[in-house]
Order: sequence, then C-alpha cells, then structure tokens
Amino acid sequence: MRDKPCLTSADIEKAMAACKAEAQRNKWSVAVAIVDDGGFPLHFERMEGVAAVSAEVAIGKARTAALTRRPSKVFEERVKERPAFANFPAGVLIQGGLPILARDECVDAIGVSGVQSHQDEQIAQAGVAAIG
Repeated sequence: MRDKPCLTSADIEKAMAACKAEAQRNKWSVAVAIVDDGGFPLHFERMEGVAAVSAEVAIGKARTAALTRRPSKVFEERVKERPAFANFPAGVLIQGGLPILARDECVDAIGVSGVQSHQDEQIAQAGVAAIG
C-alpha cells in the first residue's frame, strides 16, 4: 500500500487565511473555495459584497484545478485554441484555480472568484504559498 500526502485542517485554515489576507490587502472582495483532490469542497468563504455567482465560479475553478492537476488558466487558453474544450466536464475553465501539489500529487486545490481572473489567481497563489 502506498502513502498519499494530504493536508490537515490546520493547513486548510492557513491557506484560507492567506487568501483572505491577500484579498483584504488589495481591497478585493472575493469568494474562496478549497476542495479536495476529487473536487469536493473542504472550506469556503464568500466575503461581504461578493456576487452569489462568484461562489459557484470559485468552486468550479478549484474543482477544475483539482481534477486536472493543473491551473484552470491552462484550459482557458486551450478553449481559445480548441472551442470544443468549452464542454470539458471538470468545472470552470477560467483563470483563478490552482492545484496544491505535494510529492507530485494533487492533494487539494484553491479557486477564487470576484475580481479579474489574474487577481483571482494571485489570491489563490497566496494560499498555495502559505502551505507550500
């Protein structure tokens, strides 16, 4: 039997706190979702004033990153080249979702929505960096 790395509840809280701090530092209101490697929500926060749709988008971005083990931006670019990817079943194909990797395995992922996509990814990266 093999061992698989995983995050603890403390790791997940630390990542969420880093995401929120990055958003607050920039005065951005966002929704942040942390999902497991199967794309199922572990932790979610929607900051005050964020549109309801951002909640669904953040979870979708995180799910895309978890299931594909790649940043969701990869698929945003791929859709431009091959529009058929728009029907990809993994989630939301927009920049702002990042996988959390340990020993070359995806253990969780973070998705953010609420500001421009590159800013969403900046917030997600803060969470990844906090536990990496």
